[in-house]
Amino acid sequence: MKNLILLLGFLFVYYSSYSQSYEGKGDQKLNLGYEIYGNGNGIKFTYDHGISKLFSVGAGASYYFNDNESDYFIYARTNVHLGIVWDLPCKLDIYPGVELGYLSEEAVGITGYVGFKYLITKNFGLFAEIGNNGSAGLTYDI
Repeated sequence: MKNLILLLGFLFVYYSSYSQSYEGKGDQKLNLGYEIYGNGNGIKFTYDHGISKLFSVGAGASYYFNDNESDYFIYARTNVHLGIVWDLPCKLDIYPGVELGYLSEEAVGITGYVGFKYLITKNFGLFAEIGNNGSAGLTYDI
């Protein structure tokens, strides 16, 4: 039993030590989180794809709800990954970004934010984005 615990501990450390919050071109992440929007709350789902060492593009959808009504936002997004520029630990990334898309009110919507991503294991981590809206949740490295 003691050897099994040691082996599992070693594997956890081994796999978590090779996690990268952003790996550059070809990097792919899925994010699912809780979002705060005006007077309501929501659910946010996004996909990001690395196109260079610093930039990623993606798409997402948010569904907002409160007691009286519900809204949705479907958008394209882009991020600038500063973890490499600032020489942050490989598990941590800071990225400003912009989302531009369609609101359920038949209007164009735009949001700006600063995001933080931290990978706990090779494939799973946490994210938070603070800006026009606020969101936090889980990230998965594809």
